[in-house]
Amino acid sequence: MAPQDVDRYLASLDEPRRSTLEALRRSILEVVPDAEQRISYGVPAFVVHGKTVAGFAAFKNHLSYLPHSGSVLSELDDDLAGYQRTKGSLHFAVDAPLPSTLVGRLVELRMRELGLR
Repeated sequence: MAPQDVDRYLASLDEPRRSTLEALRRSILEVVPDAEQRISYGVPAFVVHGKTVAGFAAFKNHLSYLPHSGSVLSELDDDLAGYQRTKGSLHFAVDAPLPSTLVGRLVELRMRELGLR
């Protein structure tokens, strides 16, 4: 799988989902510019040295950031106040991209968890 697969995933979405997730993609790539982009379990994922560090997905009523970790979100409780979430996903509005500084903290925390930083 390749970045083109992520491009096709995004192209299949309506606005504003598409542009909101494109902004998230750019924010993730600012932190891990050499990440391999692929589709994993039907959604975009970003892989560094064979380990998934981030992902995202579109749903009917929200978008999700996927840290591919059960502990990353709980470590950033204060930063995530106001967002709905599960243990493994952070939900946000279809027309409100996550702040790039927050995405940076999420990805960096996952990278440290994996021993990649």
